[in-house]
This record gives sequence, structure tokens and C-alpha cells, in this order.
Amino acid sequence: MLVSGTIKHFRLNVAASAAEKDGRQTNHKTMLRSIKKLYRDKLGASDGEIGHVKDFYFDDENWGVRYVVADTGSWLPGLQVLLSPHSFGPLVLSENVLRVNLTRKQIEDGPLIEAHKPVSRQYEEEYHRHYGWPYYWQGDALWGMSSSPVVALLAKPLAHASGPAAKGADAHLRSTLAVNGYHLQASDGLVGHVCDFMMDDQTWGIAQLVIKTGHRFSGKEVQIPTSKVDRISYEDSTVFVHLTKEAVEQSSEHPAASFAAAD
Repeated sequence: MLVSGTIKHFRLNVAASAAEKDGRQTNHKTMLRSIKKLYRDKLGASDGEIGHVKDFYFDDENWGVRYVVADTGSWLPGLQVLLSPHSFGPLVLSENVLRVNLTRKQIEDGPLIEAHKPVSRQYEEEYHRHYGWPYYWQGDALWGMSSSPVVALLAKPLAHASGPAAKGADAHLRSTLAVNGYHLQASDGLVGHVCDFMMDDQTWGIAQLVIKTGHRFSGKEVQIPTSKVDRISYEDSTVFVHLTKEAVEQSSEHPAASFAAAD
């Protein structure tokens, strides 16, 4: 349950939604970005470069990308540096750099964990409290109380619900690098494998999976909505979908460009 400390944030989001409806935020056309083509893009803080994109962690319950995993080289060796979409806002590549609205010191002083350790819900709570960002898992929208990440840092941390349920919750975070290559299991058999993810550059939600079907050299790449995914089996390295093999093979072909207009 959300506590009263989030009411102010909720009002801000209502105002933002109203602005979108009356046309004040319609200049940018929502695009679907290829995650595969974002790997190794440079990352910058407000006061200098911090490394490059290594991976993306997404929530396998609603397909929201929750963190960009940064490879910081020799700057913060042995540590896993996670950058929330709250620190980016809409995904914009400026001068070939993806830039966050944090300084290098803010990142260095933030909650960090050792490389290769899983991201626990307890760590996520500490991370969001530190920066004053709302919990994405509290609320019905993709980002809790809003459909898109909150761009600005808040003056002070929000009051959040706590207790055994929140502390013991599974973060449901998965690596796009790890899931890439998983088999696709249709309702009547295997039909290909995952080769990319298409992400909405405004909401950071993964809208489409790119599937390689047919023979390795003569097959084609098609896109299927993530809404058709039933479950992901990490033990079997397989994504199960509510589609037949024929339906998958007849899906829209994946465009060769690095991004495509969203429906």
C-alpha cells in the first residue's frame, strides 16, 4: 500500500498527464529502440563520461527496463553500477553519449554492490530512497504511480511502505544479455530464438521481442508483442508465448533500421 508521502508525487504526475493530453508534450514521437544496438554506447554524467552500456536489467512481470548496467572501467572496478531510467528520462543520444542528470560524485556516493551479485529488493529500496525516487513496484502503472520515469531528483526522499511483504519481495530482474538467445516455444513447438528487444524510448518498456526464425542463414527476424509472452523459463532458457508457430512466422518482419516508430 502507498503511504501519504507519495501524494505530492501523484499530483505531479496527474499534472504531467494533463499536459500530454492538451498537446504540450507531443513534439517527440515515441520510438522503439533496439537494445542490442545500445550496448557499448558511451554513458555520461552531468560533469563527464562514466563508461559505456554493458547490459539492461528488466522486470519480467511487466517488461519495464529498470536499470542500465554501466561498465565504468577503472573508475569503480569490481562494483556494479546501476543507472535508473529516472536519471535519464526519455532515452536521448546526445553527441553519441547517453547522459544522466547525476554528477560522477553522486553516482560514486550512491548505493553500489559488488559485480556479479544479484540485485535484491532490499538493495532496490535503499537505492530509491537514496535518490528520492518512487518505488516502481508500488502502484498499477509501469513506474508505480506514473507511466514514465520521473526525470528530476526530488528535494527529499519519499515516504515508502515497508514491512515483511516489501522486504521479502522478489525483484524479478533479468538481464537482456542473458535472455538473448533463449528459445521461443510456441503453443505447438519451438519456432526460433530471441535476438533483440525493442524498447519504448519514453517509458523504457520493452514492447516487442525480436525473434530469429527458420534456418540460421536463410531465416528471417520477426517482432512479437511482449503481451503474448506467457512465461520465461530460466532453467530451460526458453520463452513461452501464446502463439502458434505459424502466427510467429507470419508476424511483422523486424526492420533493418536501429529504431522503428511505435504503433
